[in-house]
Amino acid sequence: MINTQKDNLFVLVKSLSKSEKRQFKLYVGRLGVNTDSKFLALFNLLDKLSTYNETEILKSNIVKKAQLSNLKAHLYKQILISLRLNPSHQNIRIQIREQLDFATILYHKGLYKQSLKILDKAKSVAIDHEEKNIAYEIVELEKLIESQYITRSISGRADELTIQAKQLSMENVVASKLSNLSLQLYGILLKTGYVKNDEEYKIITNYFNDKLPKFSIENLGFREKLWLYKSYLWYSFLVQDFLSSYKYAKKWVDLFYENKAMINLNPVFFLKGNHYLLEALFFAKHYTKFKQTLHRLETIIHMQDFPKDDNIEALSFLYIYNNKLNLHFLEGTFAEGIPLVDEISEGIKIYKNRIDEHHIMLFYYKIASLYFGAGDHKKCIEFLERIIGNRSLKMREDLMCFSRILSLIAHYESGLDYHLDIQLKSTYKFLIKMDDLHEVQKDMIHFLKGLGDIYPHEIKKEFIKLYEKLKVYEDDPYERRSFLYLDILSWLESKIQNKPVAEIIQEKFKMLKH
Repeated sequence: MINTQKDNLFVLVKSLSKSEKRQFKLYVGRLGVNTDSKFLALFNLLDKLSTYNETEILKSNIVKKAQLSNLKAHLYKQILISLRLNPSHQNIRIQIREQLDFATILYHKGLYKQSLKILDKAKSVAIDHEEKNIAYEIVELEKLIESQYITRSISGRADELTIQAKQLSMENVVASKLSNLSLQLYGILLKTGYVKNDEEYKIITNYFNDKLPKFSIENLGFREKLWLYKSYLWYSFLVQDFLSSYKYAKKWVDLFYENKAMINLNPVFFLKGNHYLLEALFFAKHYTKFKQTLHRLETIIHMQDFPKDDNIEALSFLYIYNNKLNLHFLEGTFAEGIPLVDEISEGIKIYKNRIDEHHIMLFYYKIASLYFGAGDHKKCIEFLERIIGNRSLKMREDLMCFSRILSLIAHYESGLDYHLDIQLKSTYKFLIKMDDLHEVQKDMIHFLKGLGDIYPHEIKKEFIKLYEKLKVYEDDPYERRSFLYLDILSWLESKIQNKPVAEIIQEKFKMLKH
């Protein structure tokens, strides 16, 4: 389990690559007096420690307890300065910001023409790369210099800058409103989950329409379109409109393929767009498009010119392996997917400080589902226990709920009747606290509770009854999501037909392909 209380400085030091550590020491050593500095000694000590230990730091006599906080803050700042100087971190945004800083220095030195020359070049680069917030800052500095009538600039310059500032300001306002809407919708998704009835659908739809700014699509640039598609995507996910989710996720990804330079400038948004596109295709069971999209994404990630940094590597791992698991779920090839478990477990160790706990728990749920499909119910229970026993998981009660239901089914399948009774009591206590249970969840729990009272010769009849009851919900707009978390219908079919669940899903997959 991730320790969220780790010291920020220690985490930063441990995140550095060998070349970044070497550069930091060179940066510190640029002046001879720094080679024995306390902050370098602290850096070397933290680099050697396997876990953060303040007692160990104080024992080293590098610093007294009263001074430790200040020294850590100083070291943190120096590491960031060193990283900023590293060529691998010199992206377009940093380069433009650097030029703006240079122009500001020249302005304060009274070298106005030199300052304006740098600003003009930086502005062109910013506009070309859709960095309109920085472009607006540049125009405002240009206006400041020109307003002093020092440069005797060409006639009409004031009008030109005023029009440019107004245009950039309008575009930034639209982008800001759309980004706010996108973030607010995502916040609603995390807080309350997907809509559960017509009343909630109306509330979310009215909220979306009220907050959506007026715009003309032909006047929107790359950045504004990106936030627009993100807003529509989150709305589509909230109302569980998977077709619309696919439509806007595809628009998001196509926007990058139509503006290839933006892939390198915004690799995180590129990765996220592809992930949501794959998620929409998975929900809609579009196998061929899913497989093609996943292959295309993997190919691009492994290209030499695709950006590489710690954040991108962590996200690439998260999205690729999530969707590799989803591919096995679509195909019903559970046993073939088991080798992924070791790869994912190793990846979690490597990226544990960069992946939030919820996503790790989601990995565990999918791994548990993989083992369940492969018929290894004890392994399934083992991974579900990591979720159920996690007392710090604050979000996504639905994940916890389905983990408990799958655990009940796995206990039943493995013949652990005594444990099943304990699990049922524990699950009921948990579910009482949840006030948004779906009908599928309620029926499943009711069925499992009554299993002990059913005679063996009547069990098949009860499975058929439950199947017929749940089958009605398969196309219900507010209930169907339950089947995406846990394919209860296929499990019931496997019990009715006396076949492995993997075989049932594989048969459905063959029909899906045709």
